[in-house]
Amino acid sequence: MPTNQLTTEIKTKIAEQKTAVPTKPSERIIALDALRGFAILGILVMNIQSFSMVVAAYQNPLAYGNFTGLNRWVWMFSHIFFDLKFMAMFSMMFGAGIILITTSAEKKGVSPAKLHYKRNFWLLLFGLAHAYLFWSGDILTTYAICGFIVYVFRKLSPKWLTLIGVILFAIPSAALLLGQMSVDYIPVEQLNEMSLSWQPTAEMVADEIAVFQGGWLEQMALRIPHSLKMQTYALILFSGWRVCGLMLIGMALFKWGVLTAKRSLRFYTIMMLVGFLLGFPLVVVGVKQNFVHDWEFLYGLWVGSQFNYWGSLLVSFGYIGMVMLIAKAGWIPGVVKWFASVGRMALTNYFLQTIICTTIFYGHGLGLFGQVERTGQLLLVFAVWVVQLIISPVWLKRYRFGPFEWLWRSLTYWQKQPM
Repeated sequence: MPTNQLTTEIKTKIAEQKTAVPTKPSERIIALDALRGFAILGILVMNIQSFSMVVAAYQNPLAYGNFTGLNRWVWMFSHIFFDLKFMAMFSMMFGAGIILITTSAEKKGVSPAKLHYKRNFWLLLFGLAHAYLFWSGDILTTYAICGFIVYVFRKLSPKWLTLIGVILFAIPSAALLLGQMSVDYIPVEQLNEMSLSWQPTAEMVADEIAVFQGGWLEQMALRIPHSLKMQTYALILFSGWRVCGLMLIGMALFKWGVLTAKRSLRFYTIMMLVGFLLGFPLVVVGVKQNFVHDWEFLYGLWVGSQFNYWGSLLVSFGYIGMVMLIAKAGWIPGVVKWFASVGRMALTNYFLQTIICTTIFYGHGLGLFGQVERTGQLLLVFAVWVVQLIISPVWLKRYRFGPFEWLWRSLTYWQKQPM
């Protein structure tokens, strides 16, 4: 081969390596995808309450709806096993994804910062559109904003990532306790306003139901202020700190090999048992204490929430240990692949859950908002799980990415990606 031709081919290969290209499906880590799929499915158990009931019912089960008999048991099941746990896992997965993607970019000679901030910019736009056009409970906006922040920590050692992550995670908890200690100094008018977000009046409940049973434009009357509150007040005081902390912890777990099934079976068994044995009792104690205090506002919001706040982190570690143990041991490989398919299409499945639920509950669809009890909500969750566990692997047999993953990648790399 002539020297000039050889030199040209070498330069071409180097240029190709420095061009930002998506990670190939064959390079993906199936255990990490399975965990992401497990998390995105579990998130719906709590999100469906926001889709189908007044916003106050998410925190205070007495705020609306039948809370007796089977409905009460369904709420306890949802709260103990799902509330905050799966969102914690998904947040940690996002942090791990930052390390995975930027490390891959560095190996290809691509600027990791440029790639990361482009991805997050488009995620932010997706999140804002999702929040203001469809559902104010959107988490993508928070993830994008927190992703902008935590990137600068990615080179730290796992120990430092964990330490800083736990400190950030603890800030909302400390703020709530400080609020409880300062209650005597809070103006009565402000306390009354806060209490209405915990236990709205019958008129407020009726108005909210009427709005979401109305048309799409009518829903904007509440969706816009709810979204603004989520992305300002809630983000600054609560979710931003929590999510940033969890992302850093996820980075640490990825660097330690915990999220890629690189640790021993014994390690994952211990992780699962310790997480469950410490986390679940703490959550259950919190439930009991809230019932003892009759879900009273000042206790439930500031003190009663602490048990699940910290218990959810421990339980999420238990779930991670459980999924990694199953994946590493090679148990039920077919089921693991189903969950991995859901995880590979996490963004699409997240949006699909919104499409299905808003169509069922909002006025531009069936208009069942405020009409479905918790038992019915759980049955709908199971139905959506079945749909997504079937559709995801079928789709990925024909295509490389889910439709929204494809769109996100195409926008990030600013060129149409092959499906």
